Amino acid sequence: MTVRQISVFVENTPGKIAEFTKVLYDNDINMRALSVADTRDFGILRVIADDSYKTACVLKDAGYVCSITKVLAVAIPDEPGALYKVLEVLGENDVNLEYMYAFNTRSVGSAYMIIRVADNDKAVSVLSKAGIKVICQEQLHKL
Repeated sequence: MTVRQISVFVENTPGKIAEFTKVLYDNDINMRALSVADTRDFGILRVIADDSYKTACVLKDAGYVCSITKVLAVAIPDEPGALYKVLEVLGENDVNLEYMYAFNTRSVGSAYMIIRVADNDKAVSVLSKAGIKVICQEQLHKL
């Protein structure tokens, strides 16, 4: 029950993220989520796309250095306190959160979070037992 996140190293200079998104646009790739973490000299773009294999191939052909990581996509009610409940379940079950970011869908009433943890299987298990929906790559494509 994971989705594939593509991490891409990009030089931290004006226009580089625009160049990156143009490569996706030119290849008809739709991003579902994007997170940018930067340092002084470079940035790491974390991307969720419908077709991670095609996206990674296109990016590598364009000269980008990238890697694929399995992360969790968690559906939560779009209401106050919903994220707290997810994080509380993880914390109470000793699952360490490394990072997270949100993404949008056309679904009304739901919010979605990408969550990176050290142990995906344990996180899926404890979240599922708590009634929290974790979606897979195929389900993400249908959102």
